[in-house]
Amino acid sequence: MSIKIRLDEAEMHPVNRLARALHVQPEDIAYAALNRLMLEARDPAVQAEIINLARSKENNLPLWADTAGSVHAYEGMRDCEPEKSKYSV
Repeated sequence: MSIKIRLDEAEMHPVNRLARALHVQPEDIAYAALNRLMLEARDPAVQAEIINLARSKENNLPLWADTAGSVHAYEGMRDCEPEKSKYSV
């Protein structure tokens, strides 16, 4: 059995940066994150965070994601360039 994780480009960039910095694959980052989560999963605060993230994922990027850039077409300005999150590597 396998689990597929779909990440936005703004989420994938920091995962790739961390993987490169540690000389591992992005899948190794995901596995390590799951490992840490499962070790803490009995904590009600962790359970609440999982539920809240599942509900908000459709409309919000996590704090560690790069900014996706914003569209200023309505102002006649060019799009902003994506920027690295202060919470990521």
